[in-house]
Amino acid sequence: MSDKTSVAPAETLDGGLSKKGLSAGTIGLIGAVVIGISCIAPAYTFTAAVGPTASAVGTQIPAVILVGFIPMLLVAFGYRELNNRMPDSGTSFTWATRAFGPWVGWMAGWGLIAATILVLSNLAGIAVEFLFLLIAQITGQAEIADLASNTFINIAVCLLFMLAATTISYRDMQTTQKLQYFLVTFQIAGLLLFAIAAIVRAPSGDAFDPTPFDLNWFNPFAVESIGALVAGLSLSIFIFWGWDVTLTMNEETKDPEKTPGRAATLTVVIIVSLYLLLAVGLMMFSGVGTGELGLGNEDIQANVFFYLSGEVLGPLAFLVSLAVLTSSASSLQSTFVGPARTLLAMGHYGALPQSFAKVSPRFFTPGYATIVAAVVASVFYAVMRVLSEDVLWDTILTLGMMICFYYGITAFACVWYFRKQWFDSVRNTFYTFLFPLIGGIILTGLFVITLRDSFAPDYSDSGANIGGVGLVFILGMTIIVLGIVVMIWQAVKRPAFFRGETLSMDAPASIGRGKR
Repeated sequence: MSDKTSVAPAETLDGGLSKKGLSAGTIGLIGAVVIGISCIAPAYTFTAAVGPTASAVGTQIPAVILVGFIPMLLVAFGYRELNNRMPDSGTSFTWATRAFGPWVGWMAGWGLIAATILVLSNLAGIAVEFLFLLIAQITGQAEIADLASNTFINIAVCLLFMLAATTISYRDMQTTQKLQYFLVTFQIAGLLLFAIAAIVRAPSGDAFDPTPFDLNWFNPFAVESIGALVAGLSLSIFIFWGWDVTLTMNEETKDPEKTPGRAATLTVVIIVSLYLLLAVGLMMFSGVGTGELGLGNEDIQANVFFYLSGEVLGPLAFLVSLAVLTSSASSLQSTFVGPARTLLAMGHYGALPQSFAKVSPRFFTPGYATIVAAVVASVFYAVMRVLSEDVLWDTILTLGMMICFYYGITAFACVWYFRKQWFDSVRNTFYTFLFPLIGGIILTGLFVITLRDSFAPDYSDSGANIGGVGLVFILGMTIIVLGIVVMIWQAVKRPAFFRGETLSMDAPASIGRGKR
């Protein structure tokens, strides 16, 4: 199948924004929210994060979720304002370029792409794990679950998942929407069933460690130490990541100036509500101790839902494993949306080779960019799996670092881009200045702390290290340094973008007080 290359119109040569040939007006508010929830993959992210969070903060899990939600919401406001002004599929790349110039903008795009590549490889690996767990549950043959530990089988099945997701993502957005409606509905239904069953059974005497509900669980000041709170926050950042995919579809949504921002806000509100319900249910049923089924037991923390599903749902336990499998598989497909459209924009504006600007003439999707993202994610996973069986956890921790990196840049981009309009109105003061500024500062602080702490091998449960330096630190720094090297190479090969000729800096003038 041939692709057509999106060529920027004349206005782009003057430093403006331009369309890239995507299918405009195909995604509504509900569709965008569904894809946003799918990208976050609540069933997978929560089962992987709730246990370590319990170990860090005890019964204050709901408090940490709420505190972690705050910077996400504050940054989401900044994203919304930027999108209202500049609905462009490049999102962080485009907005940071307009605010700070091509060098910072390029690194923001690189951070988004790197984060999503990490997620894609991680999700594919999780899908493999749960596929064999589900088969083992259904058949009653526990040894089948061990097949996921075979490196060759694991990588082979992972690549099959990646191929299927790539094929769907290459097709039109209508196909993605239809698939995600079904998968997300099933996933949410499974999680609600689990949470409600746990809450109902907790006071009945059937629970493992019945713990009465306490409003103090929602009090962040009850966390024993700042270190514990930071550790919990790092994990909570991970469980919220993915809502920004609603913005990367802005050139394909109905009412692109408003719908993506509304979808982002609705997505994070729905997700935080679901997480709080699940956290309450799990704590009421199992407690946070280190007993056999306690959330503080390290032996079950990699997959809390799997170990508790039989106790909570009995013969329906397989539904939870199916929900997590569905979660990872659906997120694998929807997560392709972000890097593909960022790569498309970078190619379109001349920050990467023009081949990345190719759009399928049949499906109106960034076909070339989608395939490249899939190949890189597949190779990354295969290499990391051979190096370490604990690759999943290490990439999760590295992901948290990259999320803080590019979210933080985007938040500050909002602040600086609208600098002439900060005080035009009370609304502007909060939404273009204070909210994104506070969110950006929090995320930058978490990035610095994570970078510092990850230098030690014991930062990760795997303890993986090279020369005594933690693998998480090495992965994070390698990604950033590699980004700088590639950026310099592109600056030599494609100087027009880096001179601001294809996408220039901008700062809208004050409306209320005239141009300044």
